[in-house]
Amino acid sequence: MALKSRYKQDLHFSSASMSDLVFLLLIFFILLSTMVSPNAIKLLLPNSSSKTVAKQSYTIYINDQYQYFVEQSMVEASDLEQAVYELTASNPEATVVLRVDRTVPVQYLVRVMDAVNRVNEQTGHKLKTILATAPHE
Repeated sequence: MALKSRYKQDLHFSSASMSDLVFLLLIFFILLSTMVSPNAIKLLLPNSSSKTVAKQSYTIYINDQYQYFVEQSMVEASDLEQAVYELTASNPEATVVLRVDRTVPVQYLVRVMDAVNRVNEQTGHKLKTILATAPHE
């Protein structure tokens, strides 16, 4: 009498579900990387042990070639006040974060702060200015 089992064990491995998982992870990381917005302008920020964190609204950069960038677009020093006004017109109580390379002389930083203060005086805005720093090493 020959008895046959109903359930046969299949010794073949199907990798279809594994490739689906890999593609799902790939899509996840692609979407995640587009949501992360790294600083496009490379700066060496000054060090500080301060842990003050403010709500960041707008960013102005000064790189090591003493060029001004208002939210990633390059601006001449003479047009800085107009650029700050246009940037903050919709939010009169915004915070302007200054990201300045550590090799930049203080005069360039003061020029940006003066432009923000002149916009405050002329328009009645209450813009705040903070200096971004790197953690103390």
